[in-house]
Amino acid sequence: MALAILAGLLALFAIPNYRLGEPSLAGKPARDFALTLDGKAMHLSDLRGKVVVLNFWASWCPPCVEEAPAMNGLQQKIAGRGGTILGISVDDDNTAYEDFLKQYSIDFPTYRDATKKIGENYGTRMYPETYIVDREGRIDRKLIGGQDWTGAEMMAYFDTLLAKK
Repeated sequence: MALAILAGLLALFAIPNYRLGEPSLAGKPARDFALTLDGKAMHLSDLRGKVVVLNFWASWCPPCVEEAPAMNGLQQKIAGRGGTILGISVDDDNTAYEDFLKQYSIDFPTYRDATKKIGENYGTRMYPETYIVDREGRIDRKLIGGQDWTGAEMMAYFDTLLAKK
């Protein structure tokens, strides 16, 4: 029984449409929340006008570790075009969080939400889990699990989304 469930989950993750995101949330407003970046209080809504890759992650999550270099690569590719990644860590341990940022040379904005309330408000249950928020502050897509953020398929998606004004 356990093997059948595992096989079903593996098949689900292999389906291309699943990797490209959950369309059921498309067009819904992204939930606003407060955070602190570089010592400055702000809200997600302060990023309106940018495409935001809202990524929920943890240092203890193997797929999060695997996708960290690609997330850095994506940030480099979209930052000059009106996009940004906003990483929300759910790490309880600040030292583990800080060590992760240093070890993987994370160069996109991150916030540690030890309360896990932001992710809970979004319905996040697995890590990594990512919401793509368009320039108007609406969710375009939800992606569950690690992604090839700089692959051709993903870059074509971002090219289209970033081209919209």
